[in-house]
Amino acid sequence: MRELATTCCIAGGGPAGMMLGFLLARAGVDVTVLEKHADFLRDFRGDTIHPSTMQLMQELGLLEDFLKLPHTEERSIVARFGDRDVPIADFSHLPVAAPYIAFMPQWDFLDFLADRGRALPHFKLLMRAKATGLIRSGGRVAAVTAETAEGEATIWADLVVAADGRHSDLRQAGGFTVREIGAPMDVLWFRLSRRESDAGQTFGQVGRGRFAVMLNRGDYWQCAYVIPKGTLEKLHAAGLGAFRAGLAELLPIVADRADEIASWDDLKLLSVAVDRLDRWWQPGLICIGDAAHAMSPIGGVGVNLAIQDAVAAANRLAGPLRDRSVRSEDLAAVQERRNFPTKATQALQVAIQNRVITPILAGSGPVKPPLLLELLRWFPLLRRIPARLVGMGFRPEHIGPKLAPRG
Repeated sequence: MRELATTCCIAGGGPAGMMLGFLLARAGVDVTVLEKHADFLRDFRGDTIHPSTMQLMQELGLLEDFLKLPHTEERSIVARFGDRDVPIADFSHLPVAAPYIAFMPQWDFLDFLADRGRALPHFKLLMRAKATGLIRSGGRVAAVTAETAEGEATIWADLVVAADGRHSDLRQAGGFTVREIGAPMDVLWFRLSRRESDAGQTFGQVGRGRFAVMLNRGDYWQCAYVIPKGTLEKLHAAGLGAFRAGLAELLPIVADRADEIASWDDLKLLSVAVDRLDRWWQPGLICIGDAAHAMSPIGGVGVNLAIQDAVAAANRLAGPLRDRSVRSEDLAAVQERRNFPTKATQALQVAIQNRVITPILAGSGPVKPPLLLELLRWFPLLRRIPARLVGMGFRPEHIGPKLAPRG
């Protein structure tokens, strides 16, 4: 078994892990990031880059290069109830460098961070390296065990960070208590071709008992079809033809392309979960991102909340890690900083699930927007509120002075 040593070992090369690894290495901390796959090419991952994240890229001096990557921009969110458009959010008024949501394949975002990380002397990224367990010594987590391309390995570290997603192996190995909040829905993701004559804007479409979101990806639509939780087998029993017919009825814009869904394999199920840890840390170990709190896809905020966790963690931990003196108080302070935005965002998502999504999926009543959304249509100024909550979050983070570049 190989043995490696680093100051901070991060399990998971997703948005939280890559951003934290890059920020710490930039600040002079030796970092090793473990990514279990050979590359970042996985479809139907969260790929909404919100204004809060792009503001961080601006503070890092990376925004100009970042926006050279292929992406589409949305300055507003619109929901359609039947054939009626209801504006939801207007991002154009946000006081940031990029007042819009950028839709970008997540692999491009992660490759961008990885490339800049590899240019730093303190950054190491191990691909095909899966964290499998923890080693404790002296009453604290002292190392990670991993399966790597070269065989089994032990990585000793002053701090281990679990950023390995909502099904985190390290979260399980640490024996953390998970508070299940629940979600009434699952999501089927799929692609349909897009034509120049199609509408250009990303939008949500509401029908009786059905709800879908269409994300403009340039030459194709990335579609999210929301179903009541646990009803996939019922859809299978009704047959693919029935699903395509329902899709065509809900989304007339792509009715002539429904047969592009050739089999159930073209539909990828996201089992929606909303949960969080009661405590994110224990001596020598902290969870961030989805490993600490799984978010509903409502608002597409999961990626950006994970990045905010990473920035908060880097701001607090960079100094102690450089001094090799991380205390439990430092880890507790990271959770304390991020507890409020996590709980507030989840509370908002649950309220939307219960008051908007559940009645839609139940098919009860006419297809019309609830009163709150009608107010957004009647009073355009109110659209700045959801834009702020979605685009920036309840507590946006910034690059602090302790994250200044170091050799």
